[in-house]
Amino acid sequence: MSKRILGLFLVIFCCITSLAFAEESTPVQVALWNPIQLFPADYSVKGLRLNLFYTDNNNVSGLTISPGWARTGGAMKGVDLGMVNWRDGEAYGAKFGLINYTGKQSVGVELGAVNVVEGDTTGVQLGIANSNYGFVHGVEMGLYNYISGDFVGVQNGFLNVVNGDVSGVEFGFINSVKGNMTGFQGGLFNYAEKMNGLQFGLFNITESLDGMQIGLSNYAGKEEPMDWMTVVNWSF
Repeated sequence: MSKRILGLFLVIFCCITSLAFAEESTPVQVALWNPIQLFPADYSVKGLRLNLFYTDNNNVSGLTISPGWARTGGAMKGVDLGMVNWRDGEAYGAKFGLINYTGKQSVGVELGAVNVVEGDTTGVQLGIANSNYGFVHGVEMGLYNYISGDFVGVQNGFLNVVNGDVSGVEFGFINSVKGNMTGFQGGLFNYAEKMNGLQFGLFNITESLDGMQIGLSNYAGKEEPMDWMTVVNWSF
């Protein structure tokens, strides 16, 4: 019986050891400039990552503090505080830095001078320039906001550009939607390929109107009753 119990413990020990080596993770990472760091780049960090100039790791879950460049080759879950927060994979949590880059999906909050997401975005983006190359659901605020896909939420900035469809609200000096706009556009210049709702600004342009335009100059394509009209234009 004792031999069986000993054998069972050996099997369990071997399994735990093999999993630990296969995972290659550490609860703490300290880096000066990769490869001058406690653990190599192929290790994952589950806990705290401290970096001075440049660090690189596989997946990171926890807190990263870096006055320099912190790169994550895989997924990031937690909080990034750094000058440059660079994630090749997904990001779930909060990112605060001068530059925030996400190679895939981003879920959470991004605060930085420049925020770039190559995949879909869900959450809040605050920055001078925000660029998204997928579907965006949430709030985007900055001087320049660009979305290549569809957008659902609130967009506020000097220049707002959406190449897809929009369901929500846009506030800006210039608002441009190259797809269908459902909701409200408010700004000096508003454009939507198809407008379903209200445009309010000095210059309002759409190729197809199902709603109302209020402004100095309103163009609604060839919609009835008027394709162009000052002050108020409508078509339902």
